[in-house]
Amino acid sequence: METTLARGAPAAAPPLLQVDSVTLAFGGVRALSGVGFGVQPGSITAVIGPNGAGKTSLFNTISGFYRPTGGSIRFKGQDITHVPAPQRARMGLGRSFQNIALFRGMTVLDNIKLGRHAHLKTNVFDALLYLGRARREEAELRRDIEERIIDFLEIDHIRHAPVSALSYGLQKRVEMARALAMQPEILMLDEPVAGMNREETEDMARFILDVRAEWGVTVLMVEHDMGMVMDLSDHVVVLNFGQIIAQGTPAVVQADPEVNRAYLGSGDVGALRRKLHAGARETA
Repeated sequence: METTLARGAPAAAPPLLQVDSVTLAFGGVRALSGVGFGVQPGSITAVIGPNGAGKTSLFNTISGFYRPTGGSIRFKGQDITHVPAPQRARMGLGRSFQNIALFRGMTVLDNIKLGRHAHLKTNVFDALLYLGRARREEAELRRDIEERIIDFLEIDHIRHAPVSALSYGLQKRVEMARALAMQPEILMLDEPVAGMNREETEDMARFILDVRAEWGVTVLMVEHDMGMVMDLSDHVVVLNFGQIIAQGTPAVVQADPEVNRAYLGSGDVGALRRKLHAGARETA
């Protein structure tokens, strides 16, 4: 399926995020080696690869949880290679996690509100006494979350439910809501449909498309569901053993023999396409 950045921003626009020659090592083990790619504003970019390829390590490096041993990361033209993770969140990098990282004893609403914490300006004194600024910020935060995010993700019926009482699919949706509460310019989704059934996967795919179309949020995701990746993405980056072996439109990536060898152990392009088409039918 041929796709271009015309679905989002013009291809000529400078990248919103630029990863240049990034290397990450843990002792003598290299998790990433010379990784480089750009994320265009308004696009959906997917990072794919076999298990252990380095996808989550790349996400953790971009979001600031890991510091690269080489290379650089630029966001909106600014070098953020050594910027701490909380500051990157304030700058506009919001993310979800492969393993759900919600506070299970708290309600859905309270979990989502935590996503805005990095942007709050209330000091400790105001917060303790719940003075004017703290009260105004709380009211504005709650209104924004309830009128925009909760409504957008169709979770109004569970807003006061404890996270521990929710199904896995709904917990993943709440985690996406918390990431959106961070007011991101780039929404980083780490395996957003992992473990979901067909209906939940279809819903999440719709939300990803809508958050780009309606909110203008750029999406960078790691995902194993190849049917979904090929249907939604403008640009696909393929990792294997910590290195990029291919990148381009879904059609270009599907036709690359190196991608086929990474997934199938052979250069059989037809076999990979049949696999991808089968995944697309399952999520259609």
